[in-house]
Amino acid sequence: MEEDLIGTFSNYFEPPLIEEILQVGKLMEVPAGETIMDIGQYIRSMPLLLSGAIKVLREDEEGDELLLYYLEQGETCSVTMACCMGHTKSEIRAITETDVRIIMVPVQKMEEWMAKYQGWRNYVFDSYHNRLNELLQTVDSIAFKNLDQRLVEYLKKKVEVTNDNKIRSTHQEIAYDLHTSRVVVSRLLKKLEKMKKLKLHRSYIHVLDL
Repeated sequence: MEEDLIGTFSNYFEPPLIEEILQVGKLMEVPAGETIMDIGQYIRSMPLLLSGAIKVLREDEEGDELLLYYLEQGETCSVTMACCMGHTKSEIRAITETDVRIIMVPVQKMEEWMAKYQGWRNYVFDSYHNRLNELLQTVDSIAFKNLDQRLVEYLKKKVEVTNDNKIRSTHQEIAYDLHTSRVVVSRLLKKLEKMKKLKLHRSYIHVLDL
């Protein structure tokens, strides 16, 4: 864990902070498809992502989901930070997109490290800034782009975060992430296949040229 932590976060964290994280942090290895944080839960610890990718979702009153953003190596969830600082329940759901390795840090350390380490303060502020930009991109995408464009961007991002051009999500799972219907997603995927942008298989989507 120490080698991964230093390799991933040494640009931000001072050596004494890394030592503290090693002392209080808990290493977790979670397979793809697992919910590691759910709506309505109180947050007891904050994740630092060593490897893999996590998708963060929002749910409406009817239970339909919308993909907000992905977390990748070296990142954390600023929504989680806000819940930790305010001692409130989570308003997002976090699901592992790939197998992940994360260090869970106790929430009580957050305020202590904010006062103690410049590196931690910079990391927290940068995390808020990056997540805000991604949320704005999501809002812009919904407001100003048609579903064809959103689907292409979704598939490209999926390939990027998984480092695999074979997407193993079902049409229904994609529809959930984009807050639309399976029928619409299937129709648009067929359209992209006719354009030779991808190839549809029974258990995966092979992205060719998006």
